[in-house]
Amino acid sequence: MTRFRIAIDGPSGAGKSTVARRVAQRLGYLYIDTGAMYRAVGLKVTREQLPWDQADSIVEAARRARIELRAGPRGLRVLLDGVDVSGEIRTEAAGQAASRVSSIPGVRKVLVRAQQELGRRGGVVMEGRDIGTKVFPEAELKIFLDASEHTRARRRFAQHRHKREALNLEGILEEIRQRDRRDRERADSPLVQAQDAHYLDTSNQTADEVVEKILEMVQAVEGKSGSG
Repeated sequence: MTRFRIAIDGPSGAGKSTVARRVAQRLGYLYIDTGAMYRAVGLKVTREQLPWDQADSIVEAARRARIELRAGPRGLRVLLDGVDVSGEIRTEAAGQAASRVSSIPGVRKVLVRAQQELGRRGGVVMEGRDIGTKVFPEAELKIFLDASEHTRARRRFAQHRHKREALNLEGILEEIRQRDRRDRERADSPLVQAQDAHYLDTSNQTADEVVEKILEMVQAVEGKSGSG
């Protein structure tokens, strides 16, 4: 049985992580959250208090970072330099730091190489913002998940309101707009839908509904592969 590479891209808050994780579980595939890797680098830059205008220093920090992704009973565990930072990288501040480091071409080069090695043998569901266009343009199945700005802001608010962060809906909406702008306008690997990607608007769909649609697409790809 062929083990495919499934690329799921889209903006912040579109549901990529939840959907990708569940699809991987259903298929018995490896789930790779590339956003977590950028968040880990952003956390390292913040901890080391590196100036944001010194790209060379940030790229070197990305090279030095030892990032491990491990499956655990409570979901994906992320280790940075041997320390579990799974919770720390999920704050809005870490998300903003990730967006900033991801706009640096040298950082993207370091992490894209690592991501390509992780998914080289197939049997992976990899989610991010440039998987179908840059990391695995030859992926057997590409999905672009999207949702309205307000839907994505409400989801972020719901995720973080139990984490004792001083957040409000309007503030999250503005942060999402800023991240979208950086992701779509960066010179290297901007957030765009791959030409052969399936577009799914998740604004009015549950995660389970989206997962079922993607599994149907996987079956269709398997059918074509088998008949070919």
